[in-house]
Amino acid sequence: MSRAVPRSRKVLALVAGAAALAGPLALAAGAEEPAAPYTVTPLRFTVEAGGRSCAIDADLYRPAGVDAAHPAPAVLATNGFGGSKSDGSTAAVGKAFAERGYVGLVYSGLGFGASGCLISLDAPETDGRAAARLVDFLAGTRAADDGTRADFVTGDGEGDPRVGMIGGSYGGAVQLATASVDPRVDALVPLITWNDLAYSLAPNAADRATPGVFKWQWANGFYLIGEGQPLLSPSLDPSRINSLGCLHFVTDACDTVKFLNSGRYPAAATEKMLAYARSVSPVSYLDRITAPTLVVQGQSDSLFNLNEARATYDRLRERGVDTRMIWQSWGHSGGQRPGELDLGDPEASYVGQRVLAWFDRYLRKNAAADTGPAFAWYREGRSDYGTADRVPALSQQLYLSGDGKLVDNRTKVARGSRRYANWLVPTSHSESSLAGTIGLPDPRPYDTPGTYLGWTSAPLTGPVDLVGAPRATLRVVSPATERVQDSGDAADKLVLFAKLYDVAPDGTKTLVNRLVAPVRVPDVTRPFTVELPGIVHRYETGHRLEFVVAASDTAYSGNRGIKPVTVVSAPESTGTLSLPLVEGRVG
Repeated sequence: MSRAVPRSRKVLALVAGAAALAGPLALAAGAEEPAAPYTVTPLRFTVEAGGRSCAIDADLYRPAGVDAAHPAPAVLATNGFGGSKSDGSTAAVGKAFAERGYVGLVYSGLGFGASGCLISLDAPETDGRAAARLVDFLAGTRAADDGTRADFVTGDGEGDPRVGMIGGSYGGAVQLATASVDPRVDALVPLITWNDLAYSLAPNAADRATPGVFKWQWANGFYLIGEGQPLLSPSLDPSRINSLGCLHFVTDACDTVKFLNSGRYPAAATEKMLAYARSVSPVSYLDRITAPTLVVQGQSDSLFNLNEARATYDRLRERGVDTRMIWQSWGHSGGQRPGELDLGDPEASYVGQRVLAWFDRYLRKNAAADTGPAFAWYREGRSDYGTADRVPALSQQLYLSGDGKLVDNRTKVARGSRRYANWLVPTSHSESSLAGTIGLPDPRPYDTPGTYLGWTSAPLTGPVDLVGAPRATLRVVSPATERVQDSGDAADKLVLFAKLYDVAPDGTKTLVNRLVAPVRVPDVTRPFTVELPGIVHRYETGHRLEFVVAASDTAYSGNRGIKPVTVVSAPESTGTLSLPLVEGRVG
């Protein structure tokens, strides 16, 4: 769902390369100008999608020399949320692949640019089916509205073109949606996209069956971008206007955001809203996908964190689909590093080489193309990628001591209890979610004394590298919550936020990639397990880890009412923190 301007120019410009590719240099006087490497033809397609007839605005990139006698495989791509085919970043995808001999078809997603229909959050039966009609065009079985046909795309059989898809965020999920309804898609490269929108917009890191904590900044930011489309594109066709409670989204999507903003989550209504969010998410349809998939996710991404990519990766691999995963530095929250993905010059970057090899293997059928290891991650401070045949497992367990220490042996746990209480306003800050999107400064993360608890390790005797999602087990005491948590409204349950800091020797604290794990505790009378967001981070020698449980966060909705919390520790019974270490040890 990445905002195309200006953030997705940072995001998908990294997908598509150094902005628009430069035209050929002028030759010396008298020299003959070389032929253009490709042509670009604007096309319009009228399709049925989501019960409406609507237009798709597209550009066809055709490499020079590609014709019926010399066909080429195709790459299909669309924009991030709020963008269009005309974004420099989106258009550059078509240019980059056309320059490398692929037929490119780049289009404005439904509800954006000059394309029609409502925004349906990449629903397979709407956005997926619409993209499948473009696959028909690439197969030569369907014409554009002006009669243009494509008889120059490599085929795998009658009506079956050789086609791959690439794109980021909203343009990433649509690939999975398309492949779930059209098995003709041969290869996917979804970047920085979601697995489960119910988790993305209202995450519960302790129990996905219990309604999560509303991520109000991100959700409302995109809601306003979507609803603002009539203002951004004043000459909309009627298929882009919804008269049932919202302007530009399908009604169910609009109702979901309004419901989450209400702050009340009765069981039946909540189940209905979460069911819709999941129904349009890959988590609901991955079992229908067979296309080889290269999953690329951003380490700096609080909208769609690394756990989302891991869930997609794991499920596809369980089913035997050839799936690889790369964790790059940049995501929706920033984090760009020199030398990362640039399809303007893909051969010069590790991820770009992997993308080219992926399409070379599955679109050009080059059996010698090396599609790389199962898993790779960007290593901070080294500007390179580590690789492995699997995602690292949890390998060290630490214990929460009653004196606020994070210790490496249960026998070191001191008996004790510690307490915090929330205020009626947020007292902890992780991020201003849209700051990275629109390039604004963001205050450093903070926690207000008395509204959080922290457990800190001893200074490290050597570097420690974490790659993966830490996991905590906790038990809290909250009588005020216990009295109301069975009211039938999930808003009465306890909300808290778990996170990991890097504490430097001078006391400076860094919240790793500004990531937090929101929790709506299913039952405060029982222990619960928290899966923190996946991270890649090096803790240097002399630094300390601090595990924090906070009462609130400015980017999320919080507790209803004041709910004091006590955490009790003893050697025989205390909370734990498990870490996925690839180098070093805490102790």
